[in-house]
Amino acid sequence: MSRAAAAPPPMPPLTEPVAVPIPVESSIWHRFTNWASENKALVYTIAGVAVVVTSAGVVYYLNTDSKPKPAAQPKLSKKERRKRKEAERQAEAPKSPTPSGEKAKAPTVETADELPEISETTVATFTDEQRRDYALQLKNAGNKAYGSKDYNRAIELYSKAILCKPDSIFYSNRAACYNALAVWDKVVEDTTAAISLDPTYVKALNRRANAYEHLSQFSESLLDYTASCIIDEFKTESSTNAVERLLKKVAEQKAEDIIKNKDPNKLPSPTFVSNYIQSFRAKPRPEGLEDSVELPDSTGKGQLQIGLKAMEKRTHEGYEEAANAFEKALDSGDLGEYEALAYNLRGTFRNLRGSQEQALQDMDKSIELDPSYTQSYVKRASMHLEMGDRNNAAADLEQALKQNDIDPDIYYHRAQLHFIHGEFQDAAKDYQKSIDLDGTFIFSHIQLGVTQYKMGSVASSMATFRRCVKNFDKVPDVYNYYGELLLDQSKYEEAIQKFDTAMEMEKQTKPMAMNVLPLINKALALFQQKSEFTEAEKLCEKALIIDPECDIAVATMAQLLLQQGKITDALKYFERAAELARTPGEIVNALSYAEATRTQIQVQEKYPQLAAKLQGMGAGAAGMGATFAGAR
Repeated sequence: MSRAAAAPPPMPPLTEPVAVPIPVESSIWHRFTNWASENKALVYTIAGVAVVVTSAGVVYYLNTDSKPKPAAQPKLSKKERRKRKEAERQAEAPKSPTPSGEKAKAPTVETADELPEISETTVATFTDEQRRDYALQLKNAGNKAYGSKDYNRAIELYSKAILCKPDSIFYSNRAACYNALAVWDKVVEDTTAAISLDPTYVKALNRRANAYEHLSQFSESLLDYTASCIIDEFKTESSTNAVERLLKKVAEQKAEDIIKNKDPNKLPSPTFVSNYIQSFRAKPRPEGLEDSVELPDSTGKGQLQIGLKAMEKRTHEGYEEAANAFEKALDSGDLGEYEALAYNLRGTFRNLRGSQEQALQDMDKSIELDPSYTQSYVKRASMHLEMGDRNNAAADLEQALKQNDIDPDIYYHRAQLHFIHGEFQDAAKDYQKSIDLDGTFIFSHIQLGVTQYKMGSVASSMATFRRCVKNFDKVPDVYNYYGELLLDQSKYEEAIQKFDTAMEMEKQTKPMAMNVLPLINKALALFQQKSEFTEAEKLCEKALIIDPECDIAVATMAQLLLQQGKITDALKYFERAAELARTPGEIVNALSYAEATRTQIQVQEKYPQLAAKLQGMGAGAAGMGATFAGAR
């Protein structure tokens, strides 16, 4: 289906921003996500953590690079690790262990009561040794009270211990009591005190992060959990899961503001729109709407004619003109036999603008007016699929086949549905059926080749693309997508040659409406082959000059900048990608990248002592990052 139609079910209502007619799995943006999910390598790092956006959400993968890491510590034996773990447990946990080196039984609440009165005044009279001893006894008594769930008593004891000797563990333990009592602001207060005394105190960071989350301060919580993960090198699963959860929450929270202020009439890039439109076979203008027929601009038919002519420009201005004309056509009325077409076209552009509910209503009306108009069923199916409703999408395609079982477009789009759900054999059958009914539609051939590749039949896939080059030698899309599969096999020179051919053809055939995907693909090929950041950036910049609204070019630039450590610049591009996103799900997707990048900056600013560790861990994965965009 179209890029919109071929996207996977939303997360939360998310779709991956992928340019189609090539399905999501074969596109540029998908290579950012699918490559990392399969190889768990570096897309971009928050201290060596690959951040991967999939249809299921944002996933933080641990950096499993086996290369030596800077300042690596000697590996401890199992016995030593057990000793260290036990020592840490006894030292920190708000329980009641026997203090190391003491022969007497652990202090109880009663023995703590036998201590002198503890107040600011009396503490001032104690010697340093007395303060340490009394603090230790009070802390252990507090642990016992905590273990008995007498949290108020434990708070009192930890407070006295703090008076004797301010200590990060005492503050953190008192915070644990407030945590049990759900007094979240007090948890934040005490853990902040603990962290000020020991900035690398993981337990305090995690407790404060948990409190921030309960207070709905998700950005602060994300920052603390991320810092905690960096300190313990992402070895604690609960913390890494929390980072994943918080990243999603922060993105969703910020997405609400973007959606609220989003221009409902804004169309996506012309690259996006063109790829959507060309996923349907081109048909001649309906009789009576040709350019040779003079129709008043003030009439519905006249506006319909204007819109159809504007679409043929394949430029941003042309698509904007077409969208407005189709709105006016239905407002003017008197469309007669063209009314179903008008609803279909208005619904198409409303869907492209992200107004999916309105678009569905238009397709419903189009089908009501003309039940034999199969394209309206197919477009409605694409909308259902984008919204994650596979069942209704499949039902629409079956209804379309009942109206016309020899319409090749129906089989093509049903193949797309199968493809994005990994049903490659069924997809291949439907692509072939589409070709059998009409062999002139290039994208059926391209998709068949991609499907064969996904099935592991590389030789068959390459043979399909060679036939495409022979039979469609003047179509730039053939060379672009052929190049993508060659790039996936690390055949860099051949891939670059195909991308160059595609770009040259785009210039010759569509100088005012170039598809910029070959430029972006070449940028990725150069980066993967030689780590040529400068040349790759220039190609992305050129793509953005041609199509400033191209979200894939923006995302690619962000990734390239991030790979070079230009985090602040990368953040700007990720934020730009969120602005360009079309649907709520795509906005959350882009913001997830942006927030992960922003958190990396904040960690380095707020915890400068972690900056070197952060960079060192990232460097450990940098070698694998050299192929971040395409290797699978």
